[in-house]
Amino acid sequence: QVQLVESGGGLVQAGGSLRLSCAASGSIFGINAMGWYRQAPGKQRELVARIASIGLTNYADSVKGRFTISRDKAKNTVYLQMSSLKPEDTAVYYCNVVLQRQPFRTEDYWGQGTQVTVSS
Repeated sequence: QVQLVESGGGLVQAGGSLRLSCAASGSIFGINAMGWYRQAPGKQRELVARIASIGLTNYADSVKGRFTISRDKAKNTVYLQMSSLKPEDTAVYYCNVVLQRQPFRTEDYWGQGTQVTVSS
């Protein structure tokens, strides 16, 4: 089994910063990619940022220049540093990990979600 534990959400004023973290644990052979998605009320879940095993990153246009994704391979942990937060960043943020518990078998896991609320 694999577990994802998220932390770091909360309430912050516009212009402020928050750092999310997500640690993967369990029977993990390798991690292909780690990322963050978000879902605001009444909207579809959307990609925020993603980092591949070789370090390549991609971001939603709406967060470029404000958010930074990083990864600690030794700890199987992904971080999302969010700065210059805006009220429209308010959402539940979900960690996503694409990993292998055995060679050549890719699986997709989601965290439980952490609320980020940005007040104006």
